[in-house]
Amino acid sequence: MSDNERTTSPDTRGTGDELHQGVSGGNAMTTSQGIPVTDDQNQLRAGDRGPSLLQDAAFRDKIMHFDHERIPERVVHARGYGAHGVFESYDDHSGLTAAYLFGKKGRQTETFVRFSTVAGNMGSADLARDVRGFATKFYTEEGNWDLVGNNIPVFFIQDAIKFPDLVHSVKEEQDRGWPQAASAHDTFWDFISLMPESTHMALWAMSDRAIPRSFRFMEGFGIHTFRFVTADGKSSFVKFHWKPVQGMQSVVWNEAVKINGADADFHRRDLWNAIQSGDFPEYELGVQVFDDAFADSFDFDVLDSTKIIPEEIVPIRPLGKMTLNRVVDNVFSETEQVAFMTQNVVPGIDFTNDPLLQGRNFSYLDTQLSRLGSTNHTQLPVNAPKCPVAHFQRDGHMQFAHQRGRANYEPNGFSGDDRGPRALTTFQPDTYPTKVEGEARRLRAESFADHYSQANQFWKSQTEVEQKHIVDAFAFELGKCEIPEIRTRMLGNLRNVDESLAQRVADELAMELPEASPAKVAPRHDLPVSDALSIVKNGPDSFAGRKIGVVVSDGTDADLLAAVRSAAEAEGTVVEIVAKAVGGVTLSNGEKLAADHAIAGAPSVLFDAVALLPSADGAAALGKVAEARDFVTDAVAHNKFLALGPDASGLIEAAGVASKKDDGFVDVSDAAGAKGFVETCRALRFWKRELSA
Repeated sequence: MSDNERTTSPDTRGTGDELHQGVSGGNAMTTSQGIPVTDDQNQLRAGDRGPSLLQDAAFRDKIMHFDHERIPERVVHARGYGAHGVFESYDDHSGLTAAYLFGKKGRQTETFVRFSTVAGNMGSADLARDVRGFATKFYTEEGNWDLVGNNIPVFFIQDAIKFPDLVHSVKEEQDRGWPQAASAHDTFWDFISLMPESTHMALWAMSDRAIPRSFRFMEGFGIHTFRFVTADGKSSFVKFHWKPVQGMQSVVWNEAVKINGADADFHRRDLWNAIQSGDFPEYELGVQVFDDAFADSFDFDVLDSTKIIPEEIVPIRPLGKMTLNRVVDNVFSETEQVAFMTQNVVPGIDFTNDPLLQGRNFSYLDTQLSRLGSTNHTQLPVNAPKCPVAHFQRDGHMQFAHQRGRANYEPNGFSGDDRGPRALTTFQPDTYPTKVEGEARRLRAESFADHYSQANQFWKSQTEVEQKHIVDAFAFELGKCEIPEIRTRMLGNLRNVDESLAQRVADELAMELPEASPAKVAPRHDLPVSDALSIVKNGPDSFAGRKIGVVVSDGTDADLLAAVRSAAEAEGTVVEIVAKAVGGVTLSNGEKLAADHAIAGAPSVLFDAVALLPSADGAAALGKVAEARDFVTDAVAHNKFLALGPDASGLIEAAGVASKKDDGFVDVSDAAGAKGFVETCRALRFWKRELSA
C-alpha cells in the first residue's frame, strides 16, 4: 500500500456535541491543554509506515512531560514516604506559647509528615542502618510551621559548616559509586574517627534506633533547643519530642538485611497498610521546658546539638497528639514536592543561637530553590499555607497566583483593594529580643567540648541485649573499613566512652586495643542511667498494630485458627495467612482458605510473631520445603515468639529447632492458649534466647 493510500473505518467518535460532553464530563483523555486525545496508541505519521510528523501536538505534549518527570532528588533524605494527619491540642497552652495551634483545648491543625532515610538515594531500601527523618508540616492559622526532626535526638556535628563534609563522607564513595545507603565504609568512619563530637551520635546510629520496625513505632525529635514566647513576651527554652502511642520497636540487624531482600518497601508498605486499614498511627507531641537558670546550671550547653537533656532531669510536658489518617493521593506531587524548612516558624516559636540550627535556617531555603526550580514552590498545594497569604512578591517561574490591585510595592499611597497588605506593627509576640554581643570570630565555645560523657550515659542506659547489638554494629561497620588506621582511631575514641565497649568491639575485630584518643575534656562516667534512652525499656503495653504470620496447611484445625484470629483481633493485631501456595488450603471443616502469602515469598522477618498451625501431614510436607524451614529457623534466630499448634512438631523438627524450645515457644491448642500467646507477644521479643545462645 502506498503512503497516499489509507484504510477507512466507521467514525465512532460521535458528534461534536457528544465529544464535548465526554470531555466536560471527565471521561475523555486530553492533553495538558485540555484538547481531546483521539488515539493514545500511535503517533501521527505519514502513511502506515512513514515518518512521524512534527505536527503531532498530542505526542509532543505527552513526551515532553515524560522527559521532565523527574526533579533532582534530595541530597539527603531522598528516600521518603509521607502521610496527612491532624494535630489536636490537649489544652490551652497560651501560658507557654502564643502559637495559635496550642492556644485552645481541642484545637485541630492539619499536618503533613514525611519520614525518610538520610544516606541512600530514592531507590534504596527501607531497612538501611541509618537515621530516620521525621519532618512535620503544621498548616496553622498563622502560617506553616515546619518541625524538621529525626528519630534520634542528637546530631553528628555541632556546627553547620561541617554538614557538607559529613554528608560527603557518608554518601557513596566518589571514586567507585558505592556503597549505597550504608555507612559501613572507609570515608564515613574516617570522618567520624577524626570528629570526636560525632561519638555520641555514632552510638545512637549503631544502636537499634537506626533500624526501626516501623515509622509507627519510632520517636521523633526536634534536636535543637528552640524558644517558646508568650503573647506578653515571656520566653522559655524548649526541646520537641514525638512519642509513638503504640510504643517503640526495632528489628535486629540480620532481620533488616533479609527484610531488604524480601520487601525493600517494608516501611512504606507498613505505613500505607496501617492507614488504609484504619489503624491510624498516633504520636504525642511534648516539650521539655526550661529557663535560663536551668540552661546555665546544666552540665552541658543546651545549644549543643550533640547533647540531650535527660527526661529524668526535665520531664516531657505533653502538648497534644497527631493522628496520621490519610495516605497521599500522589507520591510525587506531595511526598517529593513537599518542602520543609527549619526557618518556617509561627509567632510564639522562635530560634536560639544553636550554630547547627542557624546554619540549617540559612541552607534549607536554598535547597528548595534548587530542587523545585522556583521561588514560587510555596504555591504548590502540599506547601501552600491554608491561611490567607498576602505580600508584594511577584512573578517568576511557576507563578500562578492571581495577584490583583494596582500597587506591587510598599509603602504606597493607595487605598482600598489597590493598597495591598501592611505589616501588623502591633502584633505580638514579635521576634524575641535576644541580646547579642561579642567579637566576630570563628570559634567553638568551650561549653561544647565534652564529647564523650553523654555517649557513656547512653551506653550505660541500654539493656544487655541492646549493648550487644551496639557492639555487633560497630564490629560490622568498622570491619568493612579497608584502612586499619581508621579502625584504630575509632577504638581509641570508644575507650573514652567505655572500656568494656571498646574492648568488646576490639575483640570482635581481632585487634589490639589502642591508647585512648586525646580528650579536650576528661570524660565523665558518673552520669546517671536514663531509662528513656532504651527501646526495650519503653516497649508497648499491648501487641496492637503488630502482625502475626500464621502458617497453615490442608487440614489445619479451623477452630484453632479462628481462636488465634479472635485473640489477635481483640488485641488490635493483624493476622496474615502463610501457606505453601498463595491459592490457599482446605481447613479441617472443609472450608477453602486463601492465603495472603506463599511461604517462599513471605519469610518470617515480615512478621512480629509467628504461629505454626499445620496439620500433622501438613507439617511433614512443609518440613520438606526449604523456605518453610527457613521461616522457622529465622523466627527462632530473631528471638520471636512462636505459637505451636498440636501438630507443629514435624515442622520444627525438620527445621532443627525442636531442641531449642524455650519459654518463647508457646503451645496453643484452644482459645485460652491463643489468648495467652497474644498476651505473651506484648514483650515483642524473647531476648533471653539471644543472651543465652
